Amino acid sequence: MGAGDVTSAACVSADARARAQLVAKAAGVVAGLDVAGAVFAAVDATVRFEAHARDGDAVAPGQVVAVVEGPARALLASERVALNFVQRLSGVATLTRAFVECVAGTGCRILDTRKTTPGLRALERAAVRAGGGVNHRSGLFDMILVKDNHVAAAGDIGEAVRRALAARRGAMLVEVEAATLAQVKEVAALDVDRILLDNMGAHEVARAVAIVDAAGAKARQSPRRTPSARRWPELEASGGVTLATARALASTGVDYLSVGALTHSAPALDVSLELAPLGSAT
Repeated sequence: MGAGDVTSAACVSADARARAQLVAKAAGVVAGLDVAGAVFAAVDATVRFEAHARDGDAVAPGQVVAVVEGPARALLASERVALNFVQRLSGVATLTRAFVECVAGTGCRILDTRKTTPGLRALERAAVRAGGGVNHRSGLFDMILVKDNHVAAAGDIGEAVRRALAARRGAMLVEVEAATLAQVKEVAALDVDRILLDNMGAHEVARAVAIVDAAGAKARQSPRRTPSARRWPELEASGGVTLATARALASTGVDYLSVGALTHSAPALDVSLELAPLGSAT
């Protein structure tokens, strides 16, 4: 706001009050309403914000998702930032839900990635959960993920994995990216927790699933294995996954699809703020 909302200061009386509705203009999944409420409260603590939906709810065009009431200047000053959050986060939740519904019944789960908007990762991860997706690692600190550049720096994939396993502490998971079926076979024989199948088509992913299952991974016990795991190590397919390809990939039996588009390319959900004056406070 800088020095202040000069337009509202010029056009709206200081004691004017208003009531506004946040209205969905398109079908989607809503998220970020609590953040919008925090925006209004940050501008003026007397503003009353009432959500009419919960994060993760499906909304229809014309549906009122929240009502806000208070000083008109405060509502106008807050409008764009509050809507930016709701539109952006609802867009993430809506796209996530589309992927989740696309793979329904396969047992495959949809993961986000670290391809998030700088400064908004925690909020976008929450929006992915609202859409029914699952969060991948939070950052570089909570999971070891050996990728192609780590392999290049270490010399070969076997050496990179050996170093990763030696550095693992406690319940920290180790995931390793494999670009070929030969690498899948090599890595599956090691004590890793997840294999990332990089840029493989559905046929190759199905073969990778067969390789890991044939290696006896289903019976392998690990202190890090979750009760819901179908196999260990688990398998994650990644790389250019779209709604057109997701179902075929998920039908291979792979455990996860990671989709960067959830947070780097989700279109904003159209939500508007419709304001009505209530008169002055006096």
